[in-house]
Amino acid sequence: MSDFDYDLFVIGGGSGGVRAARVAAGETGAKVALAEEDRYGGTCVIRGCVPKKLMVFASEYAHAPAEARAYGWDIADGTFDWTNFRTKLEAELDRLEGVYRRLLAGSGVETFDARARLKDAHTVELSTGEIKTAKHILIATGGRPVRPDMPNAHLGMVSDDIFHLDALPKSVLIIGGGYIACEFACILNGLGVEVTQYYRGAQILRGFDEEARGLIAESMKERGIDLHTGTNIVEMHCDEAGEQGMDAPVEATQYGGTDGVKEVRKVGAPIRVKATNGKIRDFDAVFFATGRKPNTADMGLEDLGIELGRNGQIVVDDYSQTKVPSVYAIGDVTDRVNLTPVAIREGMAFVETVFKGNPTKVDHDLIPSAVFTQPELGTVGLTEEEARDQEEIEVYCTSFRPMQTAFAERPDRVLMKLIVSKATRKVLGCHIVAPGAGEMIQLAGIAVKMGATKEDFDRTVAVHPTMSEEIVTMRNPVRSA
Repeated sequence: MSDFDYDLFVIGGGSGGVRAARVAAGETGAKVALAEEDRYGGTCVIRGCVPKKLMVFASEYAHAPAEARAYGWDIADGTFDWTNFRTKLEAELDRLEGVYRRLLAGSGVETFDARARLKDAHTVELSTGEIKTAKHILIATGGRPVRPDMPNAHLGMVSDDIFHLDALPKSVLIIGGGYIACEFACILNGLGVEVTQYYRGAQILRGFDEEARGLIAESMKERGIDLHTGTNIVEMHCDEAGEQGMDAPVEATQYGGTDGVKEVRKVGAPIRVKATNGKIRDFDAVFFATGRKPNTADMGLEDLGIELGRNGQIVVDDYSQTKVPSVYAIGDVTDRVNLTPVAIREGMAFVETVFKGNPTKVDHDLIPSAVFTQPELGTVGLTEEEARDQEEIEVYCTSFRPMQTAFAERPDRVLMKLIVSKATRKVLGCHIVAPGAGEMIQLAGIAVKMGATKEDFDRTVAVHPTMSEEIVTMRNPVRSA
């Protein structure tokens, strides 16, 4: 008989934690429990990938009537009903959370709707007062958006808040230039909000391919987003602002919950913002997309000797094990590659390693990803800048107006780009900026992961007429480095 209540106790009900829990229980017969203080499904399902992508879909219909008319359809412009959309969105998230709960129950995982923290290497204390022991503990608590450290930062919302607005603002200032900032700039613009975006860097989407970043920035401006790079916020205030932590006054807009912020400001009271470029402007809302932090606070980790990194992430080895042998961590809380499919892979590798006796590392190299701007960015492998720093390369690239939008006399352009090693001829990176780029890069990612050469791409017959055929028809490099 075991000396512990469970073989495995998982802290966190997101995609990675749920997958690890149900596979350990369902495939190995382990006795498993899971604690989640919020909603099951985690960031991706409840306040990230899923609701965001549904908002992307909604926002893309903004241009559909005009494009349809260009193709001969007698279709009038319409208006977007946020309340109707949000009601259906919330119902879908409720449905998905129910799926997660049923998957856990069906696998025999005992669940606790409570916050958990570690008392020792094998003991978990729940916010309900219960104490549970386990041979192994897996931390999969994910991350959270953070507000900048500045006066009146509580006046702004973060990404968790956007899905719960009672009404869309007429104007919004987005602070940040990463993928979350740019995606929501495009979403809100498509839904009819007047969008201004400030980013302190020289170009948005730092870390992605320079050429791709530039095309997306230009496309965002063409769609009416007032994008200012090299610009940051200096101060912000609101005459009708309540005090942080006070009870909300009548007709108050409420944001947040992740950092204890309750009241923000009275409905209709503008937020006045001063920027580093000297401009002072009023906005109905300010949206901070300035970073995320792992959820490791007040979990008792450092007291146990679990090492935390500079951003608060749990430091683990290649097998997701911490310095305390019985404690493992996966997903965004480790701040390795913060993508849902990666967290799921890490959860599966954990089960293989700990419960199936098959030590398994997760391969974090050549992971395809997408940024759901308009147009989308799909990317896998090295950027041109990264590749030329390590070896001699050839760059194959083309940018053009695709048939569908060119016929409708829209200015949209797409980009197809391959980075090729001169020495091995392997495709080191593939970058696509186009509608549906996320779908395209998934398939291109297989070839790049397999080590396909430029000649392998060349041997592949094009599918015509498509945008993606350009990936296999680019014969001559545009430059070498």
